[in-house]
Amino acid sequence: MHLLILGGTGPCGLQLIEQALAHNHTVVVYVRSPQKLPTEITSNPAVTVSEGQLTDVDKLSEAMNGVHAVLSALGPAVKNGPFHPSDTPLAHAYTLIIAAMKRRDVKRLILLGTASMKDDHDKFSVQFSVLVSGVAVFAHNAYKDVVAIGETVRSSSDDLIWTIARVPLLTDNPEKAFVAGYIGDGKTGTRLSRAAFAAFVIQELELNEWCRKAPMVSSA
Repeated sequence: MHLLILGGTGPCGLQLIEQALAHNHTVVVYVRSPQKLPTEITSNPAVTVSEGQLTDVDKLSEAMNGVHAVLSALGPAVKNGPFHPSDTPLAHAYTLIIAAMKRRDVKRLILLGTASMKDDHDKFSVQFSVLVSGVAVFAHNAYKDVVAIGETVRSSSDDLIWTIARVPLLTDNPEKAFVAGYIGDGKTGTRLSRAAFAAFVIQELELNEWCRKAPMVSSA
């Protein structure tokens, strides 16, 4: 498949790019700062780098020309958590991303989410309740933006086939094994390697097991 990847300069995005290429997909990486991409990615003939802002719907649309799906690792930067802007910039970006997808007739979107996005299938979990409450208190603007992303995607038009891969605490463990389920189901835990996040996204792209669902994904 021909894929558009967003958030490609972050650690989750780099994993997405690498694993998409390993599965013989071709990739357009839409980034604000192309110089942050490693040369082994920018020099790969299966990669096209498109420079632009998330606020530029025309450039987004141009980057989506001919793609089959959009994979997004966009999320609030952890180090900026308490200083994240209050006007939900990422949720606004997703409004434009979805508009550009509609313009280009791209129907598949798989994106990064967090436990802050509640789901009707979740059950109570002390560990996740503590995690979410901590984020809501100490990084409230980031929390508010993430919740708004979930609402933006879920309320999109019926022809958008979305999957929100909700993640717990992310680690740099290279292990790719994962479990997908819901909070409090006795299967999912509070840690996920970034490699396993990417592995879930690439598998979901190929199998479409979680369409219009928001599973919690954790390391196995």
